[in-house]
Amino acid sequence: MVFSQEKQPKEKTAVTEKKNRKEIEEAEELNAVSIKGKSKKEKIETTGFAVNVIETKDASLRNLTTNELLDRSVGVRVRQNGGIGSNVEYNLNGMSGSTIGIFLDGIEVSTFGSSFNLNNIPPSMIERIEVYKGILPSHLTGDYVGGAINVVLKKDVSQNNATAAVSYGSFNTFQSDLSANYRDKKTGISFRGSGFYTYTDNSFETWGRSTTYVNHLQQIIRPYRAKRFNNDYKSVGGRFEVGFTDTKWADQFFIGYNGSSNYREIPHGITMAVPYVGRFNETEAHALILNYTKKDFLLKDLALNINAVRSERSTYLQDTVSFAYNWDGTIREVVEFGERVPLRTNGGQQGPKTITNTDRKITNARSNLGYMIANGHRISINHKYEATNRKDEDLLNPASQDLATRSLVSKHIISMNYEAETFNRKLKTNFLGKYTTNRTNQTKSEIVTTDGVNAVVKRDTTTSNYNFGYGATASYNVISDLFVIGSTENSYIMPTENQLFGAPEINILPNLSLEPEKNINYNLGFRYGAIDSGKHKISFYANAFWRNGYKKITQQAVDVSEIEDEADADIQTTRYVNLGRTQARGFEAEIIYIYNNRLNASLNFSKFNNVFKQERDENGNAHSLFGQQVPNEPYLTANANVQYRFNDVFQKKSILNAYYTIGYVGEYYIVWGQPDWSLTPSQFIHDLGVSYRFPSKKLVASIDVKNLLNAEIYDNFQIQKPGRGIYFKLNYTFSKFL
Repeated sequence: MVFSQEKQPKEKTAVTEKKNRKEIEEAEELNAVSIKGKSKKEKIETTGFAVNVIETKDASLRNLTTNELLDRSVGVRVRQNGGIGSNVEYNLNGMSGSTIGIFLDGIEVSTFGSSFNLNNIPPSMIERIEVYKGILPSHLTGDYVGGAINVVLKKDVSQNNATAAVSYGSFNTFQSDLSANYRDKKTGISFRGSGFYTYTDNSFETWGRSTTYVNHLQQIIRPYRAKRFNNDYKSVGGRFEVGFTDTKWADQFFIGYNGSSNYREIPHGITMAVPYVGRFNETEAHALILNYTKKDFLLKDLALNINAVRSERSTYLQDTVSFAYNWDGTIREVVEFGERVPLRTNGGQQGPKTITNTDRKITNARSNLGYMIANGHRISINHKYEATNRKDEDLLNPASQDLATRSLVSKHIISMNYEAETFNRKLKTNFLGKYTTNRTNQTKSEIVTTDGVNAVVKRDTTTSNYNFGYGATASYNVISDLFVIGSTENSYIMPTENQLFGAPEINILPNLSLEPEKNINYNLGFRYGAIDSGKHKISFYANAFWRNGYKKITQQAVDVSEIEDEADADIQTTRYVNLGRTQARGFEAEIIYIYNNRLNASLNFSKFNNVFKQERDENGNAHSLFGQQVPNEPYLTANANVQYRFNDVFQKKSILNAYYTIGYVGEYYIVWGQPDWSLTPSQFIHDLGVSYRFPSKKLVASIDVKNLLNAEIYDNFQIQKPGRGIYFKLNYTFSKFL
């Protein structure tokens, strides 16, 4: 504001000063209102859904993967079979597998291929991660009931900039990523691009009971200290989008391409007992993307959102080494006729010699139309179509290429939501109904010889079904900053393509007899805060849940009553099966404390009992496993995180952040019947980190020490995970170009 130097009458001066004071007071009131306004995170977390939002701004500057961020979130357990690049499943308070949706901007991440997933998408590409437990909002409605993880990629193109990051650390791990945004202000045309490259040897040591050594007398020695080999992983991927933002005909319109490929050596099967040499797979995926959003589409208060992807994926698997190996990297030996000789396999490391290729063509499209019928009342209609055409070829036998197995899984989902804000907007409700049709078909060709004549016979297996689902959420603002949140859902889940037809690259066998799973879920909790008392801010969250599952789909675990000794539990393959009835009851809670916007501390935990509730077996007798915890599922987890910011360290206007994290996983069994040797011990994981932002605010350097105390940590079927690792990272932002 510019003030005149001329003399003015006292009355006029007084009036001017009064007016200026009023303007200042109004500005201060406006600022106060804006400060009290809810962030995107707060708005999502108080809508009535059991949801937690993970922000990635700080994490993107550190040596953290997206999965590591998720694993520290309340109620989330990331099940990973080893180091970077290994197979991953997600558990949300006892719900896993096909009950959980894993989305990238509202589209299933599996559409983009195994080389472009949460294992290797860097946090720098991500705006936020939404973790839903139970019922899902309309833009994510699908064939799920256990919840979903929705990764929202960065879309802001208001500033033309680019960022680059590179890191190197233990086990010869190299990671890099690059992203750029550009928008022409005159035309609205915009560009978003990002890419990444990852390589690691995954050559960490293992020393627990999962690692074995078999001598020439076939005696098993466990535990056995060894260094993992045949465990290299390499991945490269990119996403490029061009379109328009903030135009008359579209808020956002983008078409894009998403491509990725990876190379992964497979070091062992479902358990770690038998090491593999020479077994590997390569994947490649190409996807075309369409995104369109418009708030006032055709008429006021009518919103349209379309997300569609068409992708082609290929998975190559090779396993042709015919010797058995030990974890010291040497060939196993046996004694024949008094002499030691190399032990041969059945042609490959996991059974017969294998060279296969699986091609998938996937169509995934979602459209959502929402209309504000009155102030505080909105209805929306959602349609989702998903189809996977799969072709499995045996490349080892060229003569059989005409005998490729062809499979199809398709589904249509139509859903409707009614959202309302009543009682002076204190009560927010959301009612959901959905109708799903599913169809699967598999055609297997085989040569049949009749009277000396060979003929190709095709055998078709077809299933189709439909089902209804419904649910509701409610959020009530009891007093300022206190929200009571509840939800319920009753719905079915169809088996996925991998669960039905198998996935040999991750040791999963087919099971065409799988049936849909039904779940009835209840959630009730509250969210309080943030309570602000000057320099101190504190918030609380707690949620209790009760989940009843029927014909639960899960990976088949070993039953101790069906084996003779511990070695029989060292399985190399498994399949998905229907369990019968299960019930999970438990609760989760989180507390977050902030001091002077410099200290940020949080503590969360999750505890549930996911037990087998089938009272009678197939013969009508009392089931021997009734009341047992479902094996291979950690059911008690906790995380504590502390971050502190130091200003002006070494240089003026610099910022140094220090991080400390503790993770805890309670003990759990991996075998039905709970024998002592199948107990996965309790685990404590300590991580340290430091990041330094230089005064220019363009360069950030960080160092992270993971598993500081080199603890013995495990996951799926007691597969040991990496020990202590040290990682360095540099981030640089190019803030002005073009």
